[in-house]
Amino acid sequence: MTSSLRKAAAAAVLSGALGAVLAGCGGGAGPSNGGAGQARLGASATPSASASASAQASAPSASAPAGAAGPASALPRAGAPGKAPTLAPGPGGLTPVFERSRQKTEKTVALTFDADMTADQGPRAAGGEHFDNPQLIATLRALKVPSTVFMTGRWAEEYPDQAKSIGTDPNFEIANHSYSHHAFKSPCYGLPTLDGAAARADVDRAFDAFRKAGAVNTVPYFRFPGGCYDDQALRALSTAKVTAVQWDVVSGDAFAKDPDAVAEQVLAGVKPGSVVVMHCTRSAAPVTEEAIRTIVPELRKRGYRFVKVSELMGT
Repeated sequence: MTSSLRKAAAAAVLSGALGAVLAGCGGGAGPSNGGAGQARLGASATPSASASASAQASAPSASAPAGAAGPASALPRAGAPGKAPTLAPGPGGLTPVFERSRQKTEKTVALTFDADMTADQGPRAAGGEHFDNPQLIATLRALKVPSTVFMTGRWAEEYPDQAKSIGTDPNFEIANHSYSHHAFKSPCYGLPTLDGAAARADVDRAFDAFRKAGAVNTVPYFRFPGGCYDDQALRALSTAKVTAVQWDVVSGDAFAKDPDAVAEQVLAGVKPGSVVVMHCTRSAAPVTEEAIRTIVPELRKRGYRFVKVSELMGT
């Protein structure tokens, strides 16, 4: 499919849909580079993990931070991870890792967007740098694409209105991308590294930031900054009762200048059950929204259905 044809198809789908939709997302993940002994449970999840996912899909989640969970009959508390399937712990109780659906025949795909902002980037935001991307969120709404946003707590603090808007929209779910976007394993793209205790506290602090912003549609999922982790990092998060979520399709949108190249990379990589990693930051991923306008109609033309990570994990 040529670039001109893709753009024409995207324009036809979007015609009239983006009119009144403008409400308010910020990006940095690389390829998975965990150690050889990591507890990867994606396509290789055990039957017990599947049973756990099914049970938790219909029961109150035990994955909320301490003190955040409420009775099953209560409305969800803002910032508290809601009912969503999770995977059973890995060997030795390690935090489980999900990369793609075990079901590889149904044409479902999860688009995920990292809204990341490091703890020390406040002055850059104050100086006018945009770590959000409200037009991307507007386009996802207009195209009716269910999506999972992996948000840092610092991003939620910088853009509380947008965090609440995303986190109260049933089209989206908010997952944890740490508070500070510091690394949980070293080396990791030059990011400062947290030790075990600080890493665990960083996760709780992010959930607290979502709650303070008024986000309700939060799920007990976590994405490591930079995608970097090892067994030590998985052990540090074991008491958080989250499922770590990686990906099998790298979009290449970080710092990209050509939306067609991003679209081509995604379209070439998607398979049934895929998780695609993209970004929701204008300064670090300026062409993502334009690429989405090509990716979505083309994947739908190929018979794919877009789902959140929670739905993909439950299959």
